[in-house]
Amino acid sequence: MTLHASALPVEAPLAFLGVSRSLTGKLWRDRLDARGAARALAIVQRYQLPEMLARVLAGRDVAIDDVADFLDPTIRKLMPDPHTVTEMEHAAKRIADAAVRGEKVAIFGDYDVDGATSAALLTWHLRHCGLDPLIHIPDRIFEGYGPNIDAVRALAAKGATLLVTVDCGTTSIEPLAEARKLGMSVVVIDHHQTGDDLPEVDALVNPNRPDDLSGLGHLAAVGLVFVTLVAVNRELRQRGFWTGVMPEPDLLSMLHHVALGTVADVAPLIGLNRAFVAKGLIAMRRRDHVGHTALMDVARLNGPPEAWHLGFMLGPRINAGGRIGRADLGVRLLLEGDVSEAARIAAELDRLNSERRVIEQAAEAQAEAEALASLGLEDKGAVIVTAAEGWHPGVVGLVAARLKEKFARPAFAIALEPGGIGTGSGRSIGGVDLGKAVRQAVHDGLLMKGGGHAMAAGVTLRKEKLAEFRAYMESALAADVANSRHENELFIDGAVTARAVTPEFAATLNRAGPFGSANPEPVIALPSHQLVYADEVGQAHLRLRFKSGDGSIVNGIAFRSVGQKLGSALTQNRGQQLHVAGSLAVDRWQGTERVQFRVLDVAAPDQGPTVIR
Repeated sequence: MTLHASALPVEAPLAFLGVSRSLTGKLWRDRLDARGAARALAIVQRYQLPEMLARVLAGRDVAIDDVADFLDPTIRKLMPDPHTVTEMEHAAKRIADAAVRGEKVAIFGDYDVDGATSAALLTWHLRHCGLDPLIHIPDRIFEGYGPNIDAVRALAAKGATLLVTVDCGTTSIEPLAEARKLGMSVVVIDHHQTGDDLPEVDALVNPNRPDDLSGLGHLAAVGLVFVTLVAVNRELRQRGFWTGVMPEPDLLSMLHHVALGTVADVAPLIGLNRAFVAKGLIAMRRRDHVGHTALMDVARLNGPPEAWHLGFMLGPRINAGGRIGRADLGVRLLLEGDVSEAARIAAELDRLNSERRVIEQAAEAQAEAEALASLGLEDKGAVIVTAAEGWHPGVVGLVAARLKEKFARPAFAIALEPGGIGTGSGRSIGGVDLGKAVRQAVHDGLLMKGGGHAMAAGVTLRKEKLAEFRAYMESALAADVANSRHENELFIDGAVTARAVTPEFAATLNRAGPFGSANPEPVIALPSHQLVYADEVGQAHLRLRFKSGDGSIVNGIAFRSVGQKLGSALTQNRGQQLHVAGSLAVDRWQGTERVQFRVLDVAAPDQGPTVIR
């Protein structure tokens, strides 16, 4: 008989493997409480799945009846009626009108990966309709984020009658008013949080606007463009636009774009996003898209792409064009049909990405020193705000992300220009809404411009307002940061020994993927394994080797750990028995596969017997 999970009492899970404080100061928690463990058992019994996979599913709150759909998320089942999104019907009709009339359409995108993939997807569709759209990706330094009046006027001068903004536009009141004044229709397809006022446009498709009840606020802009094009296809079908000469385009053939933009924008991998990424990865593995294949080749991606490759290998190269090069390089690559030209653009993006790393490292070192001085020996302060002249505006978001990771609190990095204006980015921690605080700072007159998401925001301010902005953020976010940092916990999905860490085991866990935001990679513990090798490799990484009691060996790596608590804990415990926690990745080299254990934390085991769960 299966015991229903709801019949069990809820109790706080015990410290996993008895680790109440790891060598980096974390409390290890079993991701499953009593109810979760009962659900995992029920999943094993009903679906005959391996126990560890069932534990992973239960730990992500997958209901017993939803297991099959979670393991194979399909777009057909998860796609809602696009018209549930506010003003979607108006947007679809206006874009369909442009296709029928053969209008000149202008696409205005953001300079990041989500913006590039959004613009590429929409351009591909409009070209299929027989149009030749204009594409404008703003220069990060000279134009900044979102539509600007000069660019709008230039597009109007080129004959554009319809302006479609993707991954931007929600807060662009004046530039879009100028577009309307110049006779252009305007459709906004965006997912950013809204301000108090909305632009007056023909259609504002944004599931995060206050009057939208679609429940699609988790979509990246490229996913929203996909949903919009589903509505456009349907509208054109009803008008009899599609014929044997002009067949309806297969949107599913472009899921490469949707997967890349979704992962790179750190959109939560839940619901429709999981289907987009799962099916998009399958499309990328076919290597039938010229631009994506060139990108994978230049990134030296040998095996089949996984979600983390998109976020850490492919996305940064597309981003490099918008950060320190030509802003439209990413879109050009994704639209390129010639193999040689695609290879040339991809090589340029790869070069720019290497250059970006050097620039970022120099700014990061300076920002880290400033943050340490600000926090002091007592490590006091809820928010880090760093600023300096000479920083490249294209890397401040990456620097802010590094500061957030190192100091476990929201962080801003701001590049100060000679004219006394600072442009920067902020990154947040879970439970702290940075975008809301930034919008309030704009409202209160501290910032010239600002906005974003809960986890990331952009700001523009005058240099003399810097200290006031720092104090404002400290006051506004102190309580939320304190609550979020109260318990420094690491949730563990289960424990195995080195002998069990095989490519087959990793493949079993990957069935619960794709992993990313809101669907974290499984964290597995190796209890009481000896650290037999630890040596620095690459840029501040540690290459590791652990041995279990039966002599089995597992290779590991601790990324960016040198000089950090984790790196120190590892190097000081060479030869010692350690509890090790990390995630699994399959390393493919010269046709062979082996599992790499990515170490997240280590703890000193108690002297008593160890129980493997």
